[in-house]
Amino acid sequence: MSEPGPADFTRDLIRWSETLAAIARTGMGFTQSLYERERYEEVLKVAADIKAAVDESLDVRREQDHFVQEWMESVGEGVPGYVTPKVAIGCIVGNDRGEILLVQRKDSGVWLYPTGWADVGYSAAEVAMKEVEEETGILAEPVQLLGVVDGMRMGFSRFGMYMLLFHMRAVGGELQGHPLETGDVGWFAPDALPTPTAGAQWWGDMAFAAINGAQGAATFDAPRGRTWRGDHDGG
Repeated sequence: MSEPGPADFTRDLIRWSETLAAIARTGMGFTQSLYERERYEEVLKVAADIKAAVDESLDVRREQDHFVQEWMESVGEGVPGYVTPKVAIGCIVGNDRGEILLVQRKDSGVWLYPTGWADVGYSAAEVAMKEVEEETGILAEPVQLLGVVDGMRMGFSRFGMYMLLFHMRAVGGELQGHPLETGDVGWFAPDALPTPTAGAQWWGDMAFAAINGAQGAATFDAPRGRTWRGDHDGG
């Protein structure tokens, strides 16, 4: 097992900063005490200092006050103020030729399976169907939940986010990309993925196995040996 490197430490700092901010924002959502609110604001400032330091090391220039303001604006009251990870939906859509449906992001030019934020009022599977149709013009039905992915842990999100990854089967429609969100859409065989395709090294084998009929239990990120540096049991 390799020793953690600078990138791992940076990722930990981001996670610790967001966790501190979430604890403080949740506390502010439930407390009626002015004293406690002031203490939670101080925690937000510490979290912002950590995040600003990380951004500086990554050559990103954002002020501490910006982070505090951003977090303060998201504070709710009671249960709505309990800060949880955002939820995204990822859609592995296959066809009868064993190909995968990919979307080219208009802003970055990067290719990836259809994705979108979970919308209130829809089940996760309904969001998956909606996102695929909106982004690609293809009608698809959910087959199975492939897994739950921690975006921050995987390194493709700098805030708390879980992605629910669905395997879906194309049942109709025609390729037609979203005019504002997509640069292109298409079907691709496993040996002919477009460049650049984001993250195919971790989802590619699982995706094409599902498209080719493999059935299995949904995956999830295994618990870390030591989630926090203060853990004493190492378990």
